[in-house]
Amino acid sequence: MITKLAILVWSLSPERPELAAAPFVYAAAATAMDCEVEIHFAGTAVKLLEPGVAEKLYPSPGRERSIYDFMQDAAARGVKFLGCQMAFHAHDLADRTLIPEYSGAAGAAAFVARTLDPEWRSMIF
Repeated sequence: MITKLAILVWSLSPERPELAAAPFVYAAAATAMDCEVEIHFAGTAVKLLEPGVAEKLYPSPGRERSIYDFMQDAAARGVKFLGCQMAFHAHDLADRTLIPEYSGAAGAAAFVARTLDPEWRSMIF
């Protein structure tokens, strides 16, 4: 049985918060099934790793839970948050303080390696 999941989030952005909760819900669900989970942030999604950004975003008009609440749930379950350095540079986030849940850097090659590894499965948002 496969127990490792790598999730790539690249189409998420602060401009489209209604799309941003799903990867964290799927990540939390996978950890409930005893999976090791990594979320790889690329493109505009790296903006969610900047302190204060995800806290102000809500996936629904009811504003019950922020995107950051969903991110914290996933991180509390052991999900690793990995960011692309190229995307950090493109969005002026290189060498900036990021949210405490950020686990470290991993770029395109790291995610591709996960997709090619038979022990891992992958999802893309």
